[in-house]
Amino acid sequence: MVGPDEILSFWFDECTPEQWFTSDPDFDQAIRDRFLDAWTQASEGKFALWLTYPNGVMAYVILTDQFPRNMFRDDPRAFATDRAALAAAKSAIAKGWDKRLDENLRSFLYLPLEHSENLCDQERAVRLIHERLDNQQSLLHARAHREVIRQFGRFPHRNATLGRKTTQAEQAHLDAGGYGSVVRSLETAAKAA
Repeated sequence: MVGPDEILSFWFDECTPEQWFTSDPDFDQAIRDRFLDAWTQASEGKFALWLTYPNGVMAYVILTDQFPRNMFRDDPRAFATDRAALAAAKSAIAKGWDKRLDENLRSFLYLPLEHSENLCDQERAVRLIHERLDNQQSLLHARAHREVIRQFGRFPHRNATLGRKTTQAEQAHLDAGGYGSVVRSLETAAKAA
């Protein structure tokens, strides 16, 4: 059975930061091969013990928030365990466990907030990253996620995968480059300020 240490070792020692946010079919397959069974168990409510200590929560969040985005690209299962990841992250933050984690790990604990389609969660992600991480790239992306939710109340790039109807405004956003265009706009505004 896969344990928290194996997940953390894989994500933070075996993988590179470039792999974390790049679409690579081989990398996605490697995650499926190694962790699909564990993700299935987590989606069935297993691994509650992991939620009782910081590294366990961190592994749980990677398993339920990050891995499905790799394992199930263009499939609704990519977002199926987002609520579980968000609940685990919020609980850990409320206990102050995020402050006990290395900054690399901590940034992933905040990602379920950024992946939420709730503006309050988005605001909290920006605030936590601003206050508790020394990482301008993480802050930029948190602000970009928040801006998309401010505009649309959801992430338009998920619509096709989740069978949601895309509005004209959302389609214009997607046609203009979607999330990437928001990131570039924020970067330009920051340079001009």
